[in-house]
Order: sequence, then structure tokens, then C-alpha cells
Amino acid sequence: MSLIDTRDLYKIYQVGDVEVKALNGVSISIEPKEFVAVMGPSGSGKSTFMNILGCLDKPTHGTYILDDIDVTATDLSKLAGVRNRKIGFVFQGFNLIKRTTAIENVELPMIYNHTPAAQRHKKAMEALEAVGLAQRAYHLPNQLSGGQQQRVAIARSLVCDAPIIFADEPTGNLDTKMSIEVMDLFTRLNKEMGKTIILITHEPDIAQYATRLIKFKDGQKISDERQTPTGAKPAVGEDEDA
Repeated sequence: MSLIDTRDLYKIYQVGDVEVKALNGVSISIEPKEFVAVMGPSGSGKSTFMNILGCLDKPTHGTYILDDIDVTATDLSKLAGVRNRKIGFVFQGFNLIKRTTAIENVELPMIYNHTPAAQRHKKAMEALEAVGLAQRAYHLPNQLSGGQQQRVAIARSLVCDAPIIFADEPTGNLDTKMSIEVMDLFTRLNKEMGKTIILITHEPDIAQYATRLIKFKDGQKISDERQTPTGAKPAVGEDEDA
């Protein structure tokens, strides 16, 4: 059974007297534990599609079923709870709070769902251990490298046990070495923890880590293919200098 199922999604914006179709009839099914990369040029509709899948926006027309929940029939005010339970987000800019430690940043989603403090701390530390950063738990973001900051952001996406991770250009601010580190981590989360990964990227080498590649153009899906992914490297350790 599909974890994500969209049927004839349209997103239409009114620009003056002109209708702009950011999405133009997109139908896609994604199974649990898939690793999907989504590519397309600027204006192709891939970011609009991600926002809808991430319950950050709703389509103008069409149906979106997320793990048996009809998102298109759910009030926007209730979608925050759906996001918190079902989805973890990782962004290009890390989105860490600068004046709080790594572990406090990781705890943040659990504050929103009223997890008790002791449990928050325990789960946050477990998530940092999973990404190889337990020794950096009490460092501020400016004391961490770009790759480490992104791993903190990935740890934050794990703490609510959501089955899906949406990653929007997660390597866009990283050099090649750090990009490989982060993509190897996503591969392990997919293979070892069974997370469904949906990755937006404009970099073909990054898209090659996925087992499925979907391409967008002019608001439409133009291809959807299985592929043999790039092999993951050994696990990221508790490094001091990365």
C-alpha cells in the first residue's frame, strides 16, 4: 500500500489576469521505505510539489493521501499535527537556532508535541548518536562545521519517529566531502531505519544516491525511473575534526 499517493494534483496561481499552473495534473505513488530524488529546473514545480507533500500547502485541485490521511480534505489548522507525526524536514540552510546547543535544536519538535523534558533529552541524544554527533551535543551551531550542522538538522528530523524525511537541497551549502557524508547518512537512514526519503536536488550526482528518480518540467512529471544508487560509504563516526 502506498505511503504517499497523489492523483491529478494542480496548483494554480493567479498572476494578474493570467493563471499560472505550478503543478499541472501530477499523479505519483511512493511506497514505504523508498528513496526518491526529485529533479527539475527552476520553475519546474518540484518545490511546489514538495510543499504539498510536506503538508505546508494544499493543491488547488486533486487528491493527496498521506498514510491513509486525505490531506486535501484536512483543514490547514490540523495539518501541523499531521506534519509532526508523519514528516521530518531537512533544509539547505540547516534552520538551526543559533543561540541554542545542538541537543536543544534537536529537542525542538518534541516541545511542540508536549513530550516530557526527560524523554525529550533522551530521544535527542539518541538521535545525535545515530548521526555520529553525541560528542557535540552541547556545542552551538557556530562551533560546528557545515556538515555537522546538517547532521544536527537530520537528527532533529528523526526525534518524532516520523516515517518520512523530506530533504530540500540538503547538500546545497556543503562542499563535496561534506555532501558525501550527508548523503551516506541518508542512505543508512533509508536502509537501516526504514525511513522513506524524498530528496529535492538540482545536482545529478546527489540524485544518484536515490533508488528512484522523478523529473519535473513545466509543472508536470516528465519521467519516473528506478535506478541503481551510488554506494554508501562506511558509517560516520564520532569525529572531532569533520
